[in-house]
Amino acid sequence: MATTAEYTGCGEWEELVGAALLGTERRQGDPAALLDAAAVQTVRRRAGLRPAEAGPRPEPAPADPRPEPPGAARRRLAQLLAGRTGTGSSGGRRGAAPDLTELLPQWLAAAGHHGYRAPAALLPALLDAARARTDLRPQAVALAGPRGLWLARLNPEWRFALRGGAGGGALPHPEDEAAVERLWQEGLFAERVALLGAVRAHEPAAAVRLLSGTWTTERAEDRLMFLDSLRVGLSEQDEPFLEAALGDRSRNVRATAAELLSALPGSALAGRMARRAVACVGPEGVVPPAECDAGMLRDGVAKRPPAGRGERAWWLGQLVEAAPLSCWRERFGGLDPERIVALPVADGESWREELHAAWCRAAVRQRDAEWSRALLGAASAPPATAPGTASLAERAKLLSVLPDGERADWVARFIRAHGLSEAFQLLGVCVVPWAGPLGRAVIDALDTAREAGSYPWSFSGVMGLAERCLDPAEAGRLEALTAAAEYPEDGAAGAAAYWAEAFQRLVATLRLRAAMLSELDPAPPA
Repeated sequence: MATTAEYTGCGEWEELVGAALLGTERRQGDPAALLDAAAVQTVRRRAGLRPAEAGPRPEPAPADPRPEPPGAARRRLAQLLAGRTGTGSSGGRRGAAPDLTELLPQWLAAAGHHGYRAPAALLPALLDAARARTDLRPQAVALAGPRGLWLARLNPEWRFALRGGAGGGALPHPEDEAAVERLWQEGLFAERVALLGAVRAHEPAAAVRLLSGTWTTERAEDRLMFLDSLRVGLSEQDEPFLEAALGDRSRNVRATAAELLSALPGSALAGRMARRAVACVGPEGVVPPAECDAGMLRDGVAKRPPAGRGERAWWLGQLVEAAPLSCWRERFGGLDPERIVALPVADGESWREELHAAWCRAAVRQRDAEWSRALLGAASAPPATAPGTASLAERAKLLSVLPDGERADWVARFIRAHGLSEAFQLLGVCVVPWAGPLGRAVIDALDTAREAGSYPWSFSGVMGLAERCLDPAEAGRLEALTAAAEYPEDGAAGAAAYWAEAFQRLVATLRLRAAMLSELDPAPPA
């Protein structure tokens, strides 16, 4: 049997590796001796390496004046970052323990709302989590602050943080014109994007002036991203710059400029689109454009339709969605939006669908609540009979235009009329937490599904949303459902057990969320 001396006597690291791979039984060796030899050879190999020259010491991390969260909140963040969850049972069951990883975005949002910075000891774990989950990156980078960006410059795996931040340094104050101009001329792309956003938030017109100075020298992809930043604070003051961008050499830039201009009902482009649209649509019917002329192309109309769409229908939809919605009242003899969308279209159902779909896109783009209400129709009506669109995705976009309370009430009525099976996308645009009628409608619909003999995984999407979005105050009502689910009257013990487990997890998650938010509340002054 081989001894440590025999192994080390061979003097070959490769021999040790071979013995480890093949097994000591095949090599007539002693496992303990193999491990001892490996330890000796490891020390020898390390001792034989020449030390490299030391690199320059990095500059100290910049200070972050924001306070760290309270101790309980710091411990909670460590728990969430570790992602410790209950072990689910077999058969696809998730178990009754909360999914901590799904609560991390809420913790980050609440901590940012209170003005905290990430605990220094948890910065690496936070950046690792954001590297793995793109949905966490904006909030995680904001919470990490200048220290997180400093770390990101030292680790290539965290470089994503530099693409969306200020490149590791603080931005100059928007009123410091000399510093702003210097960073705009000399900064990295990420720094320039962040700077343009900060200037835009402080004074929208100043951002346009800054952008105008270098516009012709920017790369097409950079021009597109800079132009997209003008969505925030968009106003009539931006029209001259956007009108000039309609002549840009990049098709994507032209299309984005046209989209932004069409969101300004008083713009010259909106006027041109209105004249084209009302020439095609009126009480007498629909006559789509016969060609896509040079003027339409300059104003952002794409000539080539997607597969399966006719050219003339494609052009018509683009004209209608870019025209100001105000032009239709006059075109249809003073009728309001609700009456306009209810009118029959003389030229057939297909043109009606094209027209209404374009009006839906226009209502979302122009943030017009009156048209959105008209196109949504009654929440209790079957989706296929909605005046605007039967698409739940389109209805969700229309809902996003309505005030928060009205939006929640509409979705609550929809759920009471149609249940939860089609409500997932609609719930996704409702403001968190779901309280009042919306929260009660969701809980009642879950209870109805349980009583009907369904299984909770049929509503897994809604259940996941409920864990993150229901008002924690609803935990008491849900506990009653948990007890009811444990003792079903119809004897469906299997389904009842799954529902009891799902409700237990929901209650536990709501209570954890309540505790989590309470821990983040700043301590009252002494």
